[in-house]
Amino acid sequence: MTAATVIVHGCRSNLAERDALAALAPAGSTVINSCAVTAEAVRDARAAARAAARTGPVFITGCASAIEPARFRDVATIIPNAQKLEGAAWGREGRAAPVTRQSRAFVAVQDGCDHDCTFCVTRLARGPSRSTPLAEVVAYVAALAAQGVAEVVLTGIDTTSYGQDLPGSPALGRLVQAILAQTAIPRLRLSSLDAAEADPALLEALSDERLMPHIHLSLQSGDDLVLKRMKRRHSRADAVQLSERLRAIRPGLALGADLIAGFPTEGPAAHANSLSLLADCGLVHAHVFPYSPRPGTAAARMPQVPPALARARAAELRAAAASRLAEFTAAFVGMPVDTVSEGGQGLSAHGLRLRYAAPRPRGALVRLTPTHLNDGLLAE
Repeated sequence: MTAATVIVHGCRSNLAERDALAALAPAGSTVINSCAVTAEAVRDARAAARAAARTGPVFITGCASAIEPARFRDVATIIPNAQKLEGAAWGREGRAAPVTRQSRAFVAVQDGCDHDCTFCVTRLARGPSRSTPLAEVVAYVAALAAQGVAEVVLTGIDTTSYGQDLPGSPALGRLVQAILAQTAIPRLRLSSLDAAEADPALLEALSDERLMPHIHLSLQSGDDLVLKRMKRRHSRADAVQLSERLRAIRPGLALGADLIAGFPTEGPAAHANSLSLLADCGLVHAHVFPYSPRPGTAAARMPQVPPALARARAAELRAAAASRLAEFTAAFVGMPVDTVSEGGQGLSAHGLRLRYAAPRPRGALVRLTPTHLNDGLLAE
């Protein structure tokens, strides 16, 4: 009997859970770790479950099944999101230990969220913020380094809230500094950060070369009124100021951001403010998606932007971001670049993909000098 197949949708926290789910699920089954950030994500999870049900038993967990369980009961067994890594939910004892893969390891240090953004169902699906004790994270990263893992990515649903629920409230920056001081991990990367929660120790840690110069911010909009209606805790000026501080600490830093197009009440001027935020914050990576009303959220009750207009605005943001990324990428042609191999390609410190002329062992640190661009990617 073959091992369980795990299909991951959505965030890096779901990706970090992949191997633990594979170890817990019955052999020969399919597990879908779902996302609910948009209505499309829920539809994708439903389609994946239906397809998998043709070949064997299907289990579904994650945010989509937590928010809209009725969409999945006829095609899959639902594993409660909060218990999905516990053996009891699968009829087993204990808790599965993740199996390390050969490229990079995703380490979830936090789950859940205590904030109340008006567009988001994650808090409803994941529950309150919960952090893994600092010493436990450091020990796990040290073990990964001892196994030869070249890069660790710290993930969470609200990663920058790390430690607020732990004794002494150690902030994310303290955790990062402890990992850098107490482990030999060659490369440490951070997942999405809340611009309102970047603590001084985290900014200080950015000067360490082992912390990758690639920061992704949860910005969502470049317009102050829209940010207020989203119940975000930062202003446009805060975002710009933080971006300037980050680049001052780490010149050449690659900055990215999440942006929502067509949020309820967003007018042309607000959309223009999001477009101009790309340049004002110096963003080169962007995760852009059109607003999608989610059940149970305050934003779903606000005056809606027509979906076609939201999609058009998202396309405009993506095109502008792609142009900035292409310019940023081209500057690395002819320069030595360190990558972590994924086989036929690698990921650079700045979050850029590089095509290899020949496959390298997965997980190997590879330094090379790209000579040209291939379909927008650096290449040998």
